[in-house]
Amino acid sequence: MMPEDLVRLRRARDTMDRDYAEPLDVPALAAVALMSPGHFSRSFRAAFGETPYSYLMTRRVERAKALLRRGDLSVTEVCFAVGCTSLGSFSSRFTELVGETPSAYRARDHSAGAAVPPCVAKLYTRPVRNGEARTAPRA
Repeated sequence: MMPEDLVRLRRARDTMDRDYAEPLDVPALAAVALMSPGHFSRSFRAAFGETPYSYLMTRRVERAKALLRRGDLSVTEVCFAVGCTSLGSFSSRFTELVGETPSAYRARDHSAGAAVPPCVAKLYTRPVRNGEARTAPRA
């Protein structure tokens, strides 16, 4: 992979990190990376170890976990706040990544982790499906 391709892929990944609540799809992200959608998808997976959709949904679930821990929003409100348009799809993906439903996660006591700095908590609470991203090289 060319170094300039990696720069472009990072630009698209940064867009997902920053604009996760916006309606993002592969063609829009490919445009950010100045690549065709097919080339972008293949290159993104090769560089980061997961598909663009999987990465975006992991970011959304990560943000949803933080909102659910606060406890002041309903699961539906959190679903739409993180950019998901279907409560069913959000709940399914959340359950797949976290291991429990969003309602169960919200209802759990999260006070034990309140003293952990957010930068440390982020490392240990990032949802990962089937361990696919844990073994991927990070750029």
